[in-house]
Amino acid sequence: MLNTNFSIFSLVLMVSLCQAQSNADKIMDFEKYDPPSTLVVPEHMLTKAKMPFIDVHSHHFRGVDKAYLQKLGKEMTEMNMQIIVNLSGGTGENLKNMVDSANRYLPGRFVVFANINIRSIDDADWAENTVKALENDVKNGAKGLKIYKSQGMDDKDSQGKRIKIDDPRIAPVWDACGRLGIPILIHSGDPAPFWQPADETNERWLELKTRGGRSRVGFEASWEQIMTEQMNIVKKHKNTTFIVAHMGWYPNNLDKLAELLEDKPNMYVEIGAVIAELGRQPRQAKAFFTKYQDRILFGKDSYVVSEFPTYFRVLETADEYFPYHKRYHAFWRMYGLDLSDEVLQKVYYKNALRLIPGLQKTGFPK
Repeated sequence: MLNTNFSIFSLVLMVSLCQAQSNADKIMDFEKYDPPSTLVVPEHMLTKAKMPFIDVHSHHFRGVDKAYLQKLGKEMTEMNMQIIVNLSGGTGENLKNMVDSANRYLPGRFVVFANINIRSIDDADWAENTVKALENDVKNGAKGLKIYKSQGMDDKDSQGKRIKIDDPRIAPVWDACGRLGIPILIHSGDPAPFWQPADETNERWLELKTRGGRSRVGFEASWEQIMTEQMNIVKKHKNTTFIVAHMGWYPNNLDKLAELLEDKPNMYVEIGAVIAELGRQPRQAKAFFTKYQDRILFGKDSYVVSEFPTYFRVLETADEYFPYHKRYHAFWRMYGLDLSDEVLQKVYYKNALRLIPGLQKTGFPK
């Protein structure tokens, strides 16, 4: 009797496990669901931009030597990218060496922004010393200052407290950039859904499921607070130019972004990593780009050559219902904005030439 009962139990357990595995397979299949569209519409598969462009948001941390820069220059030329802005120049000798290498092997096409360290904000004379270092970096060729999202989110002071990006102790740095005539490209926070539970109601569920480290649930500061702190410094330091990365994480709320731009004439935005948001609202986005054509710059963020065509296609064509290059980032389809040449010229290069000092203007249409 015991053996019979055990056999029945084993059979039930095996069936249950098979069902559980079947359910798991179904979940896995759902995550992979990405069927090719059967929609037959005109397609324009672009490999290069319609006109020369400047990428104001890129990262190149190491290996900026002759071989690296010559390879980069070849790739840029094939895409019609005239200038790339490396936001990860560091400071001091590292920055100088990077600028010198760029001037030698990719002259006029590889621009470097400086960085600062706010973790030592409690050190004596921190603001004075940071401003002096920034002034020296500008003398050595830095064309701007990049603020990472870790500054204002993850960096702590000597007491273990989060250093808010609108901490008054940093104010001399923002003012110095205005005096030096260089822009600040600032990245604050992450998309708002990262602060929400990763469940079936979260539009970024797939991204959070496959990249759990991006979740900000339980973070000590809310998304609204981070955004407010960023806007506080833009509002207060009116003589300094701020280029807000990723459209300030408002590409899915362009009416709100328009309010911020109207309120802050020294604020500009770039489109790095948010092209999928723009491509799913082509009429709204086109109207926004047309109205604020003097305030938007082209940026990509991660330098992956195969991803640039998505940006060209969204900005330049009237194509319909095409995929984004990172499915976990956007499982929806996108549509082209079909921007006019006048708007494209400003987004692609004219605004960057106006805002970033000393850029080489040869190679661009008048």
